[in-house]
Amino acid sequence: MYRTHSFEGSPLESAAMAYIEITKPRPHVSLVTLNRPERMNALSFETVQPLHDAILEVGADNDTWAVVLTGAGRGFCSGLDLEDHGIPPNIAGLPMSRIATRAMAVFADLVPAMRNIPQPVIGAINGPSYGGGLCLAVACDIRFAAASATFCGAGIKNGLTGTELGISWILPRMIGAAHAFELILTGREVNAREAERIGLVSRVVPDAQLLDAALDVADQICAHSPHGVAMTKRVLWSNLETGSLHAAMDLEARNQLLVRMTTNNLDEAIRARKEGRKPNYAD
Repeated sequence: MYRTHSFEGSPLESAAMAYIEITKPRPHVSLVTLNRPERMNALSFETVQPLHDAILEVGADNDTWAVVLTGAGRGFCSGLDLEDHGIPPNIAGLPMSRIATRAMAVFADLVPAMRNIPQPVIGAINGPSYGGGLCLAVACDIRFAAASATFCGAGIKNGLTGTELGISWILPRMIGAAHAFELILTGREVNAREAERIGLVSRVVPDAQLLDAALDVADQICAHSPHGVAMTKRVLWSNLETGSLHAAMDLEARNQLLVRMTTNNLDEAIRARKEGRKPNYAD
Protein backbone atom coordinates (compact mmCIF):
# COMPACT_ATOMS: atom_id res chain seq x y z
CA MET A 1 0.00 0.00 0.00
CA TYR A 2 1.29 3.47 -0.86
CA ARG A 3 0.12 6.72 0.64
CA THR A 4 1.54 10.21 0.86
CA HIS A 5 0.99 11.78 4.25
CA SER A 6 -1.33 14.73 3.70
CA PHE A 7 -3.78 16.98 5.49
CA GLU A 8 -6.21 19.79 4.88
CA GLY A 9 -4.54 23.18 4.69
CA SER A 10 -2.95 25.80 2.52
CA PRO A 11 -1.11 24.90 -0.70
CA LEU A 12 2.17 25.60 1.12
CA GLU A 13 1.22 23.20 3.92
CA SER A 14 0.11 20.54 1.47
CA ALA A 15 3.38 20.84 -0.43
CA ALA A 16 5.33 20.50 2.80
CA MET A 17 3.44 17.35 3.73
CA ALA A 18 4.50 15.80 0.44
CA TYR A 19 8.05 15.85 1.80
CA ILE A 20 7.10 13.00 4.14
CA GLU A 21 5.66 9.73 2.86
CA ILE A 22 4.16 6.84 4.79
CA THR A 23 3.82 3.50 3.01
CA LYS A 24 3.02 -0.05 4.12
CA PRO A 25 5.47 -2.18 2.11
CA ARG A 26 4.88 -5.30 4.23
CA PRO A 27 2.22 -6.44 6.68
CA HIS A 28 2.38 -4.50 9.97
CA VAL A 29 5.40 -2.46 8.81
CA SER A 30 5.20 1.28 8.14
CA LEU A 31 7.91 2.92 6.07
CA VAL A 32 8.42 6.63 6.74
CA THR A 33 10.43 8.30 3.99
CA LEU A 34 11.94 11.77 4.02
CA ASN A 35 11.10 12.74 0.46
CA ARG A 36 13.04 15.84 -0.46
CA PRO A 37 15.86 14.31 -2.49
CA GLU A 38 16.70 17.54 -4.35
CA ARG A 39 17.87 18.95 -0.99
CA MET A 40 19.28 15.67 0.36
CA ASN A 41 16.23 15.55 2.61
CA ALA A 42 17.34 18.64 4.51
CA LEU A 43 15.26 19.72 7.49
CA SER A 44 13.24 22.91 7.55
CA PHE A 45 10.29 24.10 9.62
CA GLU A 46 8.00 23.14 6.74
CA THR A 47 9.22 19.55 6.84
CA VAL A 48 10.05 18.87 10.50
CA GLN A 49 6.48 19.29 11.77
CA PRO A 50 5.07 16.92 9.12
CA LEU A 51 7.78 14.40 10.07
CA HIS A 52 6.77 14.74 13.71
CA ASP A 53 3.12 14.25 12.74
CA ALA A 54 4.02 11.19 10.67
CA ILE A 55 5.87 9.62 13.60
CA LEU A 56 2.87 10.17 15.85
CA GLU A 57 0.55 8.78 13.16
CA VAL A 58 2.41 5.50 12.70
CA GLY A 59 2.84 5.28 16.47
CA ALA A 60 -0.93 5.45 16.92
CA ASP A 61 -1.60 2.91 14.15
CA ASN A 62 -2.49 -0.37 15.88
CA ASP A 63 -1.74 -2.26 12.67
CA THR A 64 1.86 -0.98 12.66
CA TRP A 65 4.17 -3.18 14.72
CA ALA A 66 7.50 -1.87 13.41
CA VAL A 67 8.64 1.30 11.63
CA VAL A 68 11.43 1.87 9.12
CA LEU A 69 12.78 5.40 8.63
CA THR A 70 14.78 6.25 5.51
CA GLY A 71 15.47 9.02 3.01
CA ALA A 72 14.64 9.29 -0.68
CA GLY A 73 17.42 9.61 -3.24
CA ARG A 74 21.12 9.72 -2.40
CA GLY A 75 20.93 10.77 1.22
CA PHE A 76 19.29 10.00 4.52
CA CYS A 77 19.21 13.57 5.84
CA SER A 78 21.72 16.40 5.37
CA GLY A 79 20.58 18.25 8.50
CA LEU A 80 19.28 21.79 8.63
CA ASP A 81 18.51 23.40 5.28
CA LEU A 82 21.07 26.21 5.36
CA GLU A 83 19.60 27.90 2.29
CA ASP A 84 15.99 28.13 3.45
CA HIS A 85 14.99 26.66 6.79
CA GLY A 86 11.70 28.54 6.81
CA ILE A 87 9.78 30.16 9.64
CA PRO A 88 8.76 28.50 12.93
CA PRO A 89 5.02 27.83 13.21
CA ASN A 90 2.61 29.89 15.31
CA ILE A 91 4.92 32.80 16.19
CA ALA A 92 2.63 35.76 15.55
CA GLY A 93 3.10 38.39 18.24
CA LEU A 94 5.97 36.63 19.99
CA PRO A 95 9.27 38.34 20.94
CA MET A 96 12.52 36.98 19.54
CA SER A 97 13.38 35.16 22.77
CA ARG A 98 10.21 33.06 22.58
CA ILE A 99 10.53 32.54 18.82
CA ALA A 100 14.04 31.15 19.31
CA THR A 101 12.88 28.78 22.05
CA ARG A 102 9.96 27.58 19.96
CA ALA A 103 12.17 27.08 16.92
CA MET A 104 14.52 24.78 18.84
CA ALA A 105 11.62 22.84 20.34
CA VAL A 106 10.14 22.12 16.90
CA PHE A 107 13.31 20.24 15.97
CA ALA A 108 14.15 18.75 19.35
CA ASP A 109 10.69 17.23 19.84
CA LEU A 110 11.39 14.74 17.03
CA VAL A 111 13.71 12.65 19.18
CA PRO A 112 11.39 12.03 22.16
CA ALA A 113 8.57 11.39 19.69
CA MET A 114 10.61 8.58 18.14
CA ARG A 115 11.42 7.20 21.56
CA ASN A 116 7.87 7.39 22.86
CA ILE A 117 6.03 5.50 20.13
CA PRO A 118 5.60 1.82 21.06
CA GLN A 119 7.02 0.41 17.82
CA PRO A 120 10.75 -0.02 17.28
CA VAL A 121 12.11 2.42 14.69
CA ILE A 122 14.69 0.94 12.31
CA GLY A 123 16.86 3.50 10.57
CA ALA A 124 17.82 2.59 7.00
CA ILE A 125 20.65 5.09 6.57
CA ASN A 126 21.05 5.38 2.81
CA GLY A 127 23.70 8.09 2.37
CA PRO A 128 24.88 11.24 4.17
CA SER A 129 23.50 11.65 7.68
CA TYR A 130 24.72 15.04 8.85
CA GLY A 131 23.88 17.37 11.72
CA GLY A 132 20.21 16.93 12.53
CA GLY A 133 20.23 13.90 10.24
CA LEU A 134 22.80 12.24 12.50
CA CYS A 135 20.54 13.04 15.45
CA LEU A 136 17.61 11.36 13.70
CA ALA A 137 19.77 8.32 13.00
CA VAL A 138 20.90 7.90 16.61
CA ALA A 139 17.30 8.35 17.81
CA CYS A 140 16.34 5.17 15.93
CA ASP A 141 16.22 1.97 17.96
CA ILE A 142 18.19 0.02 15.33
CA ARG A 143 20.40 1.40 12.55
CA PHE A 144 21.51 -0.22 9.31
CA ALA A 145 23.82 1.65 6.96
CA ALA A 146 24.25 1.43 3.23
CA ALA A 147 27.87 1.01 2.19
CA SER A 148 27.79 4.59 0.87
CA ALA A 149 26.44 6.07 4.12
CA THR A 150 28.43 8.74 5.94
CA PHE A 151 27.89 10.37 9.31
CA CYS A 152 28.90 13.81 10.56
CA GLY A 153 28.00 16.07 13.47
CA ALA A 154 28.05 19.13 11.24
CA GLY A 155 26.90 21.78 13.70
CA ILE A 156 30.38 22.46 15.02
CA LYS A 157 31.61 23.04 11.45
CA ASN A 158 28.96 25.69 10.88
CA GLY A 159 30.05 27.87 13.77
CA LEU A 160 27.39 26.45 16.11
CA THR A 161 27.61 23.83 18.81
CA GLY A 162 27.83 20.16 17.97
CA THR A 163 25.17 19.35 20.56
CA GLU A 164 21.53 19.31 19.52
CA LEU A 165 18.42 17.13 19.54
CA GLY A 166 19.72 15.01 22.42
CA ILE A 167 22.87 13.77 20.72
CA SER A 168 25.09 14.75 23.66
CA TRP A 169 23.08 12.33 25.81
CA ILE A 170 22.42 9.49 23.36
CA LEU A 171 25.69 9.21 21.43
CA PRO A 172 28.06 8.69 24.42
CA ARG A 173 25.75 5.95 25.70
CA MET A 174 25.67 4.39 22.25
CA ILE A 175 29.35 4.40 21.28
CA GLY A 176 31.14 5.51 24.45
CA ALA A 177 32.36 8.91 25.53
CA ALA A 178 35.76 8.67 23.83
CA HIS A 179 34.33 8.16 20.34
CA ALA A 180 31.34 10.46 20.89
CA PHE A 181 33.38 13.42 22.17
CA GLU A 182 35.83 13.15 19.28
CA LEU A 183 33.13 12.96 16.61
CA ILE A 184 31.07 15.80 18.04
CA LEU A 185 34.02 18.13 18.75
CA THR A 186 35.84 17.61 15.44
CA GLY A 187 32.83 17.28 13.13
CA ARG A 188 34.77 14.80 11.04
CA GLU A 189 33.01 12.49 8.61
CA VAL A 190 32.68 8.82 9.49
CA ASN A 191 32.14 6.24 6.77
CA ALA A 192 29.85 3.24 7.10
CA ARG A 193 32.58 0.75 8.02
CA GLU A 194 33.91 2.92 10.83
CA ALA A 195 30.35 3.53 11.99
CA GLU A 196 29.88 -0.22 12.26
CA ARG A 197 33.21 -0.68 14.05
CA ILE A 198 32.45 1.86 16.77
CA GLY A 199 28.85 0.72 17.22
CA LEU A 200 27.07 3.64 15.61
CA VAL A 201 25.28 1.17 13.30
CA SER A 202 24.70 -2.54 13.78
CA ARG A 203 25.14 -3.60 10.17
CA VAL A 204 26.47 -2.34 6.82
CA VAL A 205 24.88 -3.73 3.65
CA PRO A 206 25.26 -2.98 -0.07
CA ASP A 207 23.26 0.08 -1.09
CA ALA A 208 20.79 -1.88 -3.20
CA GLN A 209 20.04 -4.25 -0.31
CA LEU A 210 19.57 -1.68 2.45
CA LEU A 211 15.81 -1.28 2.46
CA ASP A 212 15.15 -5.02 2.14
CA ALA A 213 17.54 -5.68 5.03
CA ALA A 214 15.73 -3.17 7.23
CA LEU A 215 12.33 -4.55 6.23
CA ASP A 216 13.51 -8.11 6.92
CA VAL A 217 14.45 -7.12 10.47
CA ALA A 218 11.08 -5.39 10.81
CA ASP A 219 9.48 -8.70 9.79
CA GLN A 220 11.47 -10.51 12.48
CA ILE A 221 10.19 -8.05 15.07
CA CYS A 222 6.62 -8.41 13.80
CA ALA A 223 6.83 -12.16 14.48
CA HIS A 224 6.93 -11.36 18.20
CA SER A 225 4.20 -10.08 20.48
CA PRO A 226 3.59 -6.38 19.68
CA HIS A 227 2.88 -5.78 23.36
CA GLY A 228 6.05 -7.58 24.42
CA VAL A 229 8.09 -5.63 21.89
CA ALA A 230 6.62 -2.30 22.99
CA MET A 231 7.31 -3.04 26.66
CA THR A 232 10.84 -4.14 25.79
CA LYS A 233 11.54 -0.92 23.90
CA ARG A 234 10.26 1.12 26.84
CA VAL A 235 12.54 -0.68 29.32
CA LEU A 236 15.59 -0.47 27.06
CA TRP A 237 15.26 3.32 26.80
CA SER A 238 14.27 3.83 30.44
CA ASN A 239 17.23 1.84 31.70
CA LEU A 240 19.63 4.08 29.81
CA GLU A 241 18.62 6.61 32.48
CA THR A 242 18.59 4.22 35.43
CA GLY A 243 21.27 4.75 38.06
CA SER A 244 21.90 1.20 39.24
CA LEU A 245 21.76 -2.48 38.28
CA HIS A 246 19.17 -3.17 40.96
CA ALA A 247 16.85 -0.40 39.73
CA ALA A 248 17.17 -1.72 36.17
CA MET A 249 16.40 -5.27 37.25
CA ASP A 250 13.40 -4.11 39.31
CA LEU A 251 11.92 -2.41 36.24
CA GLU A 252 12.62 -5.48 34.09
CA ALA A 253 10.97 -7.76 36.65
CA ARG A 254 7.83 -5.63 36.89
CA ASN A 255 7.45 -5.42 33.13
CA GLN A 256 8.08 -9.14 32.65
CA LEU A 257 5.53 -9.98 35.33
CA LEU A 258 3.02 -7.54 33.87
CA VAL A 259 3.18 -9.14 30.42
CA ARG A 260 3.14 -12.67 31.87
CA MET A 261 0.11 -12.07 34.08
CA THR A 262 -1.99 -10.01 31.66
CA THR A 263 -1.56 -12.08 28.48
CA ASN A 264 -1.54 -15.74 27.43
CA ASN A 265 1.52 -15.16 25.27
CA LEU A 266 3.84 -17.58 27.07
CA ASP A 267 1.26 -20.35 26.95
CA GLU A 268 0.77 -19.71 23.23
CA ALA A 269 4.55 -19.80 22.65
CA ILE A 270 4.77 -23.18 24.40
CA ARG A 271 1.81 -24.59 22.43
CA ALA A 272 3.20 -23.34 19.14
CA ARG A 273 6.59 -24.88 19.84
CA LYS A 274 5.03 -28.25 20.61
CA GLU A 275 2.85 -28.07 17.49
CA GLY A 276 5.69 -26.98 15.22
CA ARG A 277 4.04 -23.71 14.14
CA LYS A 278 4.54 -20.01 14.55
CA PRO A 279 2.86 -18.50 17.60
CA ASN A 280 -0.18 -16.30 17.14
CA TYR A 281 0.00 -13.71 19.91
CA ALA A 282 -3.30 -12.14 20.89
CA ASP A 283 -1.72 -9.99 23.64
